[in-house]
Amino acid sequence: MFKLLIVDDEQRIREVIKTYAEFEGHEVMEAKDGLEAIQLCKENDFDVIVMDIMMPHLDGFSAYKEIKKTKDIPVLMLSARDEEYDKLFGFEIGIDDYVVKPFSPKELLARLNVIVSRHQKLRPSHELKFEGLEIDQDGREVYVDHNRIELTPKEYEILLFLAKNDGIALSREKLLNQIWGYDFYGDDRTVDTHIKMLRNSLGDYRKFIVTVRGVGYKFDTRAQDSEERP
Repeated sequence: MFKLLIVDDEQRIREVIKTYAEFEGHEVMEAKDGLEAIQLCKENDFDVIVMDIMMPHLDGFSAYKEIKKTKDIPVLMLSARDEEYDKLFGFEIGIDDYVVKPFSPKELLARLNVIVSRHQKLRPSHELKFEGLEIDQDGREVYVDHNRIELTPKEYEILLFLAKNDGIALSREKLLNQIWGYDFYGDDRTVDTHIKMLRNSLGDYRKFIVTVRGVGYKFDTRAQDSEERP
């Protein structure tokens, strides 16, 4: 499933695409012009964009070029014109696909699935993803259902270390030594406190951090639920 931004000044077009996308289980947001799309992309992370070319205030090509300055989001362009010039210009600036109106909503969704799948395969390996939990190692950022969450440096390091050791039980002593260093004079409660705060930040994905009684913790992507107590 992916998070889709639909940008079109025609409400009917937005509603049709949204209906089919949500039926397939995708999350959808809408913008009625290029300026609104730029603002939404600043505030949110999307997996793919459907962008009309001809819109008031700011056209689709200009909006996409502005979005590309800060976000790497694939885009499928919509247009009422079947002009070769528009298609060539779009591909020159980096669009992923071009569909002429009127279109088949089913075909459009099929094209979006291909775009998202291809884009995800091109993502660098330094990004870890577990369902809706994403860890961006380059930016040291964590996203829950596409929304960035605030973690302390230690919480981030604990999460990353656990995730890289998926399925492996790690003792509190191991976590202390790895995250705080061998010269740290704290005790096990330091780990427990940080785990509790980390779980609170992860929402539903707290289920991945499982308590191993008598040992410590492990990151388990097969887990359905995690214990409330550290």
